[in-house]
Amino acid sequence: MAYRYDKEEIKGKVNSLESFGLVDGPGVRFVVFMQGCAFRCKYCHNPETWGRGGSDWTAHQLFDKVYRFKSYWRNNGGVTVSGGEPLLQMDFLIEFFTLLKTKGVHTVIDTAGQPFSKESEWLSRFEKLMSLTDLVILDLKEWDREKHKALTGMYNDNVKELAVWLSDNGKDMWIRHVLVPGLTDSENDLRAMGEFIAGLKTVRKTEVLPYHAFGVPKWEKLGLEYELADAVSPDEKQISCAEFLLGITNK
Repeated sequence: MAYRYDKEEIKGKVNSLESFGLVDGPGVRFVVFMQGCAFRCKYCHNPETWGRGGSDWTAHQLFDKVYRFKSYWRNNGGVTVSGGEPLLQMDFLIEFFTLLKTKGVHTVIDTAGQPFSKESEWLSRFEKLMSLTDLVILDLKEWDREKHKALTGMYNDNVKELAVWLSDNGKDMWIRHVLVPGLTDSENDLRAMGEFIAGLKTVRKTEVLPYHAFGVPKWEKLGLEYELADAVSPDEKQISCAEFLLGITNK
């Protein structure tokens, strides 16, 4: 049954919706892709989420849409908010997750961590959002800060700070790393990242995601130059090596 409301609500910018996600957290997930991201990753497979655009949704409207699919989730699924970068729209997500939690829905945020800040006002809102979030999927794109800037356009100091905050505050997380041969596969960097992950107390899973070029047509459609035109997907040996360096023992 749809909610009825009178007051002016925060509107979120949503890029797209996926009703049957299988790789965006535990179980079957309804995935909401938010609009907007400050990173400009060279291998991004959702470049259409970078700038302005998307459609306006209130939290109640989105909840009404999403909750229709509750029968898919069974006992271990739920809702994942991805992007783009969902932490750019925290006030909207607080309203949305508050509604989901009234129904006991499992909530996940899939983030690259770029907006994270220890500034008191921002952190206060983030803490509220985390109180409504069951799991954070954090994408660690590169360990070395200079390489990270070359890859994404920004440094990663605050991304690491986010991981430490989640660990220190008892928030479960999954760590993901996209493996691009010749770009994000340095042995020294992967080993350092693995040691960092090992020191985090709440990491429940670490995954290596093999690079793929499925997003290239989107770049072309947007008139963007794709710099990694010659990049190839890693083979099984390269993936296994990266998993070993990151300390992944069980898939």
